[in-house]
Amino acid sequence: MRFLPLIALTIALASGPAEAGLTVCNKGKHPAKVALGRFDGREWMSEGWWAVTSGACADLIKMPLDSRYYYLYATDNAAGVWDGATAFCVRPRDRFSIKGRADCTQRGYDRKRFFQVDTQDNLNKVQTLQ
Repeated sequence: MRFLPLIALTIALASGPAEAGLTVCNKGKHPAKVALGRFDGREWMSEGWWAVTSGACADLIKMPLDSRYYYLYATDNAAGVWDGATAFCVRPRDRFSIKGRADCTQRGYDRKRFFQVDTQDNLNKVQTLQ
């Protein structure tokens, strides 16, 4: 019985903190590339591309979420596009990190419409592409 508190403490320390962040899982038939739009507290920005193979997941943000809303755009370069109503700037092929949402074409970027992801103020969110 003396070891019970020690065992409980060992289990609690071994479990560590809960996973946190934004993860995208691809349930489609084709690999997808994903872009992320968000407000960093000072300005809007967009980032991409994450490659997510069919049946796999990718961590876009690997820390606790600090906003309620994030925005995603994804395409499988075949039949599937996941988009929405909020415009952000993207580069067509190369990795990117772009500050601001306005004047995309004048700045040499493409403009895509991202869909809203509501985290409901949770520290983590898994979004599925189907």
